[in-house]
Amino acid sequence: MNLLRDALEILKETSRTFYIPIVELPLGLQEAVASAYLCMRAIDQIEDHAELDNATKAMLLRSISQTIQSGVNGFPVDAFVMSMHPYLDILPEVTVRIREWLILAPETIAPRIWDATAAMSDRMANWADNNWKIHNEADLDRYTFGVAGAVGLLLSDLWSWYDGTETNRTAAIGFGRGLQAVNILRNHAEDLQRGVDFFPEGWTISQVHAYAERNLLLADAYTAALPSGPALDFCKIPLVLAHGTLNAMANGKEKLSRTDVVTLIEQATSTSR
Repeated sequence: MNLLRDALEILKETSRTFYIPIVELPLGLQEAVASAYLCMRAIDQIEDHAELDNATKAMLLRSISQTIQSGVNGFPVDAFVMSMHPYLDILPEVTVRIREWLILAPETIAPRIWDATAAMSDRMANWADNNWKIHNEADLDRYTFGVAGAVGLLLSDLWSWYDGTETNRTAAIGFGRGLQAVNILRNHAEDLQRGVDFFPEGWTISQVHAYAERNLLLADAYTAALPSGPALDFCKIPLVLAHGTLNAMANGKEKLSRTDVVTLIEQATSTSR
């Protein structure tokens, strides 16, 4: 339980948005989803790191992927230390402690989370190698699948593992893509400042907005088909915040205000009860 408590504390520090639905999940599923989220967050922090060059990011991400793939019944205490050691003073805690998040998952589902983390880390390394060059919509689809659509598939597997909940997996990919597209819009100016542009060549904000809307329609369908239970309770919150963020940006805001976030979460949770 101490590891779970630590995980929830780190989760609260890194993402209030996902802390709220994860902390409400029943035990067992809570550890699984927290493990998955923190593992993905750990590698995402490498991808977005302001002080690491692309070659170093790719090296770290591939090392994490290879270490996970070589694991047998878990991972030695120092499994991830060697590659990270020169960068421990600048890597965030959520990244440095990735071994703990990997072993947080319940034994019967942990290998699925390890597989997803290894695969995503390897894909992120490839994107770092080419500086996230998005030439066309196919590239955008490839990127949003690799870093988010695949997470939708993982969540579908977690719901099925926990209580047999069945989901539309095509819609699960759209759910992940939609959330990622909203993030791309929200962070566009900041990304440009660090030399990264996730917009396909020649695309305008309105075209990426339409791309996000198309995928959020799949997210709506995915969520609407879920039975009452923890999967539905979880999915409603990021979905309502994604829609709210998209609407706010369409109306000229950079992002949702804290008050907006609280109001939307209250609306989402009240309809779950």
